[in-house]
Amino acid sequence: MGLLDSILGRSRPVRPDLDRLFGLPAAALTLEAGTGFVPAGAGSVCFAAVEGGAFARLKGDVRDLLDVEVVAAADPGGGDGGGRGAGPGAYPVTYTSDAYGYTWLTVRRPAEDLITLVNDLHAVNALLEEAGFGPNLLCSLTAFRAPAAGARGPGTDGDLVDGDRAEGAWTDDPGADGHRTRDLALVYLYKRGTFYPFAPRTDRAESRDNTLEVQVRGLLAGDLAMEPDMERWFPVWGAPGLGGAERLPGP
Repeated sequence: MGLLDSILGRSRPVRPDLDRLFGLPAAALTLEAGTGFVPAGAGSVCFAAVEGGAFARLKGDVRDLLDVEVVAAADPGGGDGGGRGAGPGAYPVTYTSDAYGYTWLTVRRPAEDLITLVNDLHAVNALLEEAGFGPNLLCSLTAFRAPAAGARGPGTDGDLVDGDRAEGAWTDDPGADGHRTRDLALVYLYKRGTFYPFAPRTDRAESRDNTLEVQVRGLLAGDLAMEPDMERWFPVWGAPGLGGAERLPGP
């Protein structure tokens, strides 16, 4: 930081550190132990729209890089999505546009193979960066799902927070799981180099579980660089991989 920056109280932007994504597999183990949430097998990279021939080339580069099938879904680039597949059982990459004009590139892998999914997200970010689209990058999202029936959950002797059982003894009673009406994502802010949890409720429109988000921040503080400014915990309503989209067809 220069002298003028110090005098004016300005700080230089944090240099993006994509290698921080590699902390997600270890963080996932901590998350499962503390909340029961497990990887959903879906991850997304969000970036400002890339149009025309540049977008078509990007899709081809992603297909070659990840060796997966590319599928058009509300594709802002038009065309057939570069539809050559990677063979039987390939997990697709999809492209969707949100209401704000951002493109979401979503990668799906088997839920138990989070390491490969993280490698894919890192590779896609690096590809966009090297192609000169670094300024277009907004965030990357990794989806998690609530425990399945029969999984351990917070017991009935925990504290009530906003009508939900927030903590308490662990039990094998699936009905005791106060987080069953939530999705969860860990969002990596490209320009900040930090993560934050996003926990949209699936039973209420555009409502999030702030209690769970704060709990996850505390749990993962030793595994990931968590974003300290909660004003930057932007909601990503309808992001791919949330709301049931994370359930993959079998190979």
